[in-house]
Order: sequence, then C-alpha cells, then structure tokens
Amino acid sequence: MTGLVLGLAASTLVATPAHADHERLPAGRTAVPYVVEPGDTASGLATRFHAWTAELISYNHLGSAGGLRAGQRIVIPVVAARSRGGGKGRTTMWQHPDREREKVRRVIAGAARSNGVDPQLALAVAWQESGWQMGVVSHARAIGAMQVLPSTGRWMEHYAGRRLDLRRLGDNARAGVLLLRVLARDTHRRAHKIGAYYQGLGAVRRHGLYEETRVYVRNVEAIKRRLEAGRPPA
Repeated sequence: MTGLVLGLAASTLVATPAHADHERLPAGRTAVPYVVEPGDTASGLATRFHAWTAELISYNHLGSAGGLRAGQRIVIPVVAARSRGGGKGRTTMWQHPDREREKVRRVIAGAARSNGVDPQLALAVAWQESGWQMGVVSHARAIGAMQVLPSTGRWMEHYAGRRLDLRRLGDNARAGVLLLRVLARDTHRRAHKIGAYYQGLGAVRRHGLYEETRVYVRNVEAIKRRLEAGRPPA
C-alpha cells in the first residue's frame, strides 16, 4: 500500500465522522470511527489500521494536504481481510509472527509516537540494527533492539530526565528514539539524520557520509518504505 506511514493506537472514544453520512465506503472496507490525537497523520493512521491513505483522505474530505487536527472525528476505511484461522471475515493488520519481535515493534512504535518521532523510521532503524531483537550486543557493545551504546544511553538520560537501563526494552526503545529526535534537530537532511545514527553525528559533520553509511541509509529507507506500505520489513 504505497504512501502509508506511521500511526497511533485507536482512541477508545466512539466518534461520528465529519462527512455526510450517506457517503459509501469503497467495497471491502470496514468503517472504524476515530478521534484524532496529537501527532496523528493520515498516512500514519492508514498504516496503523491497514487502510489506504488516499481513501482515508478522500472519505473524510481532508483536502490535498490530508491535514488532521487533534480532536477531529474521522472514519478510517479499513481494508477487510479474513483471519488465517479460516473463520468469519474480520479486519486484520500485519504483525510480526514472532511474539518477541512483535512486542519489540509495538514498544518502539509507542516510544516514537510519545516522543514526536516517525514510528516507521524508528522501526526501520531498529530492524536494520537488530531485526527487532533485544538480546543483541554488538562487538562495539551496542545494546538491544535499538543498538544503543552505553555512552549514548548516558547522553540520552539527560533528555529522558532519568536513568535508562538499556537492557530493558522500554528504556532501550526510548534511548534510540530520543537519539533520533536529537539527530533530527542537529542535522538538516534526512539521510544525515539516519546516517548519524550509524556513523555518529561528529563524524558526519566532519566527513559527510561514508560509503558504508550510505548503504546503511539506503537499507533503512527501503525498510521504511516497506513498513509504510503495510508490508513486513524484510
């Protein structure tokens, strides 16, 4: 599904769409009422709920920019699918079949949303770094799903406002996400933001992107596109 980005968990509020009630959903879609939360994007919600971004924008009359505002009531036209168990049709979304990796995915996405970082970018970086596995320590002593160095973890504690235990999934995800947020602030190009996660901000500033870093960036961007399209990362 081209053009899908990250999203937030569904609000528990039941909302009425802002558009005319007589408009019909495209065939094979299920209407999911939703109240927009801060940080939501049309493409992000489409990815989260397994919908098409263009349909979500068109059905809710969001205009060419697809802008959303917190508190706005919309309907998400979710693509219906049958459960793998062969039962009655129900709405499903892609999830990693490995429970531990799926847990990592959910925690990283949640940390990204909470800290104003593109969840699909954070997930793409984490997949490139560790394949969404916590029990990974590199030869350079980078730890966990986000492959955070202990020194970087201590640096990110200043932004977290507390100690971070990089061996705990929540803290590891938060450290990596906070680092992405800092790099976004201190770089002007997305490639440099991604590259600095791998190469280090100082080295990027001094030397630009090394060739191996350019490969890393291309890999992360390719993974991100797959996630945005609602497909597995690999």
